[in-house]
Amino acid sequence: MLFTELKLIEPILKALEKQGYKEPTPIQERAIPHILEWKDVLGAAQTGTGKTAAFAIPTLQLLSQERKLWNTPRVIKNLILTPTRELAIQIEESFTEYGKWLDLRHTVIFGGVPQNAQVQKLKRWVDILVATPGRLLDLMNQGFIDLRNVEIFTLDEADRMLDMGFINDVRKLLTVLPTKRQTLFFSATMPKEISHLADDILNNPIKIEVTPVSSTADKVSQAVFFVKRADKKSLLAGILENKKMTSVLVFTRTKHGADRVVRELDRVWVSAQAIHGNKSQNNRQRALASFKSGKTRVLIATDIAARGIDIDSLSYVINYELPNEPETYVHRIGRTGRAGNEWVALSFCDEEEFEYLLDIEKLIGQKIRVMEKHPFAIQITAPLTKAQKKKKNAEKEERKRGYMKNKRSYRR
Repeated sequence: MLFTELKLIEPILKALEKQGYKEPTPIQERAIPHILEWKDVLGAAQTGTGKTAAFAIPTLQLLSQERKLWNTPRVIKNLILTPTRELAIQIEESFTEYGKWLDLRHTVIFGGVPQNAQVQKLKRWVDILVATPGRLLDLMNQGFIDLRNVEIFTLDEADRMLDMGFINDVRKLLTVLPTKRQTLFFSATMPKEISHLADDILNNPIKIEVTPVSSTADKVSQAVFFVKRADKKSLLAGILENKKMTSVLVFTRTKHGADRVVRELDRVWVSAQAIHGNKSQNNRQRALASFKSGKTRVLIATDIAARGIDIDSLSYVINYELPNEPETYVHRIGRTGRAGNEWVALSFCDEEEFEYLLDIEKLIGQKIRVMEKHPFAIQITAPLTKAQKKKKNAEKEERKRGYMKNKRSYRR
């Protein structure tokens, strides 16, 4: 199917053509027609499936047609709520690209920066508002934002909202939104609390599931290196000696871990920057812009900060530390293999992380290829099963009882 077959208006088709987009992704193909009919949509889609365009394109068309027909006043008609600043900025950029030739105004608000510039944009009136929960509630309480006229409410990355503790904020916002509205709900995973939230806010939704969380991008080649924790920095430096690796995203579990990896790479003259929650907004945006432009070859990120990273030319993802949640692994490697490209996801696994690896392989339904020939290779044996642990503990207790019996006999 082509975008021209989705009954899109000419200005949007022109914008898509300028961006080089001809064929919609599966979620775009399935979601756009239903959204154009003002239906609620529940989309289960992981990172990299094109879901931003899946809601941005039809939303722009609906609001543009309504404005042209009724010449409605400039009030917030569409609210897009998303968990991170990077993702909010990226979504607003998508509205800029697809709505280039439409008479619609949009802006983005997020925390971590002074509010004055954002307030000034709001005072000039907007049709579409992209926001993170904290700053949105703050500006609402100050009287700068009125959501009484919202016709389309989009909740993006709902599962990450839960992870970051924003669900209560979302529920607060729902109390001030009009009950009669279109709701678009997107989440990579559907834990119970997210499912309950979806049931509460959606009205007879169209359910769309694309690329289930248990699957990985087909064109991503995966491999794992067994290595001691202390040798990971040396292994990473050695791998990055390959100059063909021009764009590398490295994941750590913690903010301090990300900064530590940057320092280690700096010692071997590898240009790298970190992006995580402790960095200022300007610092994060500069790091991301430098990475996208190719000035910075390696970007070190935590999972939450990386949710807003969307780079078609990304060549490698390296899991410096394996995540303790297997779904997170799928989201991480989903950063590669976009735009029809074939790329690589590498993982470092120490002895303590081996059980994480087994959980990941169980979720994705395949064994990840082990790279055995590298300077820091170690052997990792499978952890004991429950039965084996029980037997081992019983033998240990038996030996202990025998030792105490012999000790008492010796004393007598």
